[in-house]
Amino acid sequence: MAYTQFFVSPAWLFEHLHDQHIVIVDCRFSLANPQLGKQQYLAGHIENSYYLDLNQDLSNSIGKHGGRHPLPNVNDLAHKLSAIGINSPKTLVVAYDDSRLAFASRLWWLLRYLGHEQVVVLNGGFTAWQTAGYAVTDVISLPKKGHFIPKVIPEMLVDIEAVKGRKDLPEVALVDSRESDRYRGEREPIDKIAGHIPGAVNYPWQEITDSSGYLLSPLEQGQRWEKLAKTEEIIVYCGSGVTACVNLLSLEIANIHTGKLYAGSWSDWISYE
Repeated sequence: MAYTQFFVSPAWLFEHLHDQHIVIVDCRFSLANPQLGKQQYLAGHIENSYYLDLNQDLSNSIGKHGGRHPLPNVNDLAHKLSAIGINSPKTLVVAYDDSRLAFASRLWWLLRYLGHEQVVVLNGGFTAWQTAGYAVTDVISLPKKGHFIPKVIPEMLVDIEAVKGRKDLPEVALVDSRESDRYRGEREPIDKIAGHIPGAVNYPWQEITDSSGYLLSPLEQGQRWEKLAKTEEIIVYCGSGVTACVNLLSLEIANIHTGKLYAGSWSDWISYE
């Protein structure tokens, strides 16, 4: 599929590269090297795209609680979105990264949380764009005047108290999105404590794409969530509320609309230990 409600192909984006109603956002980032994404953008990016940084733009400053990537201040983010030409509610935002949608999905979720449904991810990411033979540029996109009005949808979010109170209810599923060895507590490269929230089941976020970063089909996404499809509420977390958004994207593609984000995730949970 070239265009769907949730993702677009490189070919579709190439054909619409100069559409005035589209804003392209480069979300490339590296947890191991926080400067890398911006450096990659400066070296070469999709024409007309803007760069938003996970730490500087798509997260707030770290506190005692709230996890490693607290959600950004709503008004600050709205100002940044306006400054790259995003108008509520019409602008179609196309987000891409080079990490199997790990960071593009964060922007995808944030925009929907702020009431902006016109957002998709680039299937296959930056690598797919290059593999298709499309050009990149090092020309920095100039600021564009937009008017983004946030309309927060609080039901999309849960905090630690909600997780504690609801995770063991029969109609609620708690999903850990991290790699299986981190879920099992066998390896923990980032956080001080290994393991998972009691009662959580493991659906690693990398499973929604193939090894090249292309999304599995909607049918395959649905099959992946088959056991949880009729659950009234699916609370999704990861290490810090970033890659959990990949699973939330998968749920939406599978036509399951009961997913909610525990934004603080494991790094918030263990801050109370």
